[in-house]
Amino acid sequence: MKALILAAGYATRLYPLTKTFPKPLLTVGGRPMIDYIVEKLERIPAVTEIIVVTNSKFIGRFRSWHKKHPSFKKISLVDDLTSTLEDRRGAIGDMHFAIRRKRIKDDLLVIGGDNLFNGELLDFVAFCKGHASAPVIGVYDIRHFSEASRYGVAKLNTKSKVVDFQEKPANPHSTLVAMCLYYFPASRLGLLERYFKACAGKCDATGCYIDWLRKTVTVYAHTFCGTWFDIGDPKYYKKADKQFSKTP
Repeated sequence: MKALILAAGYATRLYPLTKTFPKPLLTVGGRPMIDYIVEKLERIPAVTEIIVVTNSKFIGRFRSWHKKHPSFKKISLVDDLTSTLEDRRGAIGDMHFAIRRKRIKDDLLVIGGDNLFNGELLDFVAFCKGHASAPVIGVYDIRHFSEASRYGVAKLNTKSKVVDFQEKPANPHSTLVAMCLYYFPASRLGLLERYFKACAGKCDATGCYIDWLRKTVTVYAHTFCGTWFDIGDPKYYKKADKQFSKTP
């Protein structure tokens, strides 16, 4: 299994913090937030390589981070060859680019570089292995419909199958939101290529792909408990920093 960390965004909502610095390398609780993700991935025996896809603007920052934060897992950096907000590829574009550049043919675990939560990825992977031929997404019960409208919202049946998915709906049908955490079995990786060609590379939101995917094949969701932070603006960044600073 390969793990892909999405870290090529430009995070304009966090300006000026991220004007010259990538969001995944901002410190939370005194450490770069990407470190927490790498630690979780290191605890998964099946993961043989951690791939970080970033952009030309920040690739140097990630090279410096890599030198100062060695891992016993192989870590590879991929430059998506964009340097501005205007030519960014988006999450789907970066997934597609990294899969092609690295010639990935293994099961693939994809996670956002700003995805902070206290649940274990080991539990998520165990769930995925129980549904070996199906894609799986990570979801979190945010509990408030008003908050859910900011995210991709999943509706599940009693067997955790995704039966509906809405991208940032005005009136969400549930409070289960997608966490930017995905598992794609090797046998289903080709569907991304199919989707990418169908939308001519213009559908860069992961929620759009998940909605298309669940209409094409069976997709399941694993629900995380505990705490989850989506570091989208200064308010949530400060909240996460405060919470992780308390963690022993």
